[in-house]
Amino acid sequence: MSTEARFDQLVEEHKDAVYRQMVRACGNREDAEDVLSEALLNAYRSLGSLQDEESFRAWLAMIGRRICGRMKKRESLMPLFELSDIDHAVLKSTSLSPEESALEGQLKECLFHAVEEIPEPYRETYQLADLDGLPLQEAADSQDVSLAAFKSRLHRARQMLRENLDRSICSFESD
Repeated sequence: MSTEARFDQLVEEHKDAVYRQMVRACGNREDAEDVLSEALLNAYRSLGSLQDEESFRAWLAMIGRRICGRMKKRESLMPLFELSDIDHAVLKSTSLSPEESALEGQLKECLFHAVEEIPEPYRETYQLADLDGLPLQEAADSQDVSLAAFKSRLHRARQMLRENLDRSICSFESD
């Protein structure tokens, strides 16, 4: 049996159990799915270092826990900025040169598009919590979801926003 076929067989056999472990480690299903996908990719790349196929599940779970830990650490260190704060700072600037003013206009446009690219219901979740400043329970009630589901959506919305901004800023810098 080829290496790829054997890897596929091991994944089919163990992915559900590892996914359940990742849900517990990450705290929500969306992050667990992302972590499992990345863990599977890393496992495939490092398949040569697996010495015993019997330990595949534990090995994959260990890779996943490390990814989840890095993700949580990165998020805890990364300040969650709010677009409204940036927007207000941009609007308060009055003594700008024409070049600075044009640059700030491009920044505002970049921010606007980054928010617009977030798919629903995540965009509305982000709007209610971070832009409108609604208390989380009130925002969750307005979307008719549990507080846990709302927090999960908000986490994903913020993550999507960061990714959208990274893409926008990278394409902006290359122009």
